Amino acid sequence: MKLRWIPLVTAILASAALAHAQPTDMKDHKAAAGKVHKASGKVTKLDKSAGAVTIAHAPVASMNWPAMAMAFKAKDKAMLDKVKNGDQVEFSFIQSGRDYIITSIK
Repeated sequence: MKLRWIPLVTAILASAALAHAQPTDMKDHKAAAGKVHKASGKVTKLDKSAGAVTIAHAPVASMNWPAMAMAFKAKDKAMLDKVKNGDQVEFSFIQSGRDYIITSIK
């Protein structure tokens, strides 16, 4: 009977340790903020009026990202006049809070 509390105490201690632990990818994520990242991919959706573009991009090593499609905001909406759906592009971006801002695209 006395041993029944051990699994409960172990579970409580483990959950407390996990609550204070910070995953490695979050540390990488914070370190990546403000840094300029470079990537390439294909434009899959373009919303010039909103200043947004969705790109199916290759892996981005500096962000530890796999290949995926995601939306980016343009630093300047006018830079989106250079691209159209289906274009293969090379671009630079920064992280600003939860947003990813394209600083150049060609």
